[in-house]
Amino acid sequence: MKDYARILDYCSTHNLTGMRDVPLREHCSFKIGGTADLMLQPDSEEAFADILAIVREEALPLLVLGKGSNMLFSDSGFPGVVVQVGAGFSGMRLADENTIDCDSGASLAQLCRFAQENGLAGLEFAYGIPGSVGGAIYMNAGAYGGEMKDVLVSSRHVGPDRGRGVLTGDEMALSYRHSAYSGGDKVITGGLFRLEKGDKAEIQTRMEDYMNRRKTKQPLEYPSAGSTFKRPEGAYASALIDRCGLKGRRVGGAMVSEKHAGFVINAGEASGADVRELIALVQREVKEQTGFVLVCEVKIID
Repeated sequence: MKDYARILDYCSTHNLTGMRDVPLREHCSFKIGGTADLMLQPDSEEAFADILAIVREEALPLLVLGKGSNMLFSDSGFPGVVVQVGAGFSGMRLADENTIDCDSGASLAQLCRFAQENGLAGLEFAYGIPGSVGGAIYMNAGAYGGEMKDVLVSSRHVGPDRGRGVLTGDEMALSYRHSAYSGGDKVITGGLFRLEKGDKAEIQTRMEDYMNRRKTKQPLEYPSAGSTFKRPEGAYASALIDRCGLKGRRVGGAMVSEKHAGFVINAGEASGADVRELIALVQREVKEQTGFVLVCEVKIID
């Protein structure tokens, strides 16, 4: 049995709530998952750094969570500490007339609306992408020809050594669904986005257009983690899946969307095991029929 005494003592002396046995299905867009042993929501970079350090010193399993829009949790839950970048990290402000300083826990939708309200263009492509700003930086989120690296000039983070830092420009190593933070132990706490002056009405129109495209083409009415597979070189995952006749294929409550083959959805009480089995089935069928290897874009948490 894991000993969370030191973490809980820190919470009690720093006015933080340590929540036990938290249902992870309530903290992810798939609406799937067991419980987390312990969930914390730090409200400052100092608290975040302290908690990361204690978790490492106590050798406890750690999961850093934003809005859970790209995660599939195990049915058995997470046997460790979940540190959520939540309400304490959702602020944003103008750094100058063209630059927004945004905390990582804010949603992309909030950031896009803030930009529009201040007459700043360049983030319209991100309107409707689910998830947090931190998650978008972590995976260099993109859509409709735009991506974070087009507008992100720097990112800030904390680490388990209680250190804080900033990455700028090429240091962030932003590429397709990748950044310098991918697979590392640093936690993103915010970023600077440099945009261009624009007309508020025109920006709003573009945002609404992108949102309408999503609603028309994507199965937003079902829980999912967005696009399930990365785009293979020289092809599109959804087209390959469709070509293989996999639209509508089910495993338990998990289904390949009939609206957009690139989405595996929770069509009704799907388990994590259902989704994982269906992902593997799709990968196997596409490899056998087309030769393409589909890489799962969803982060699977055991």
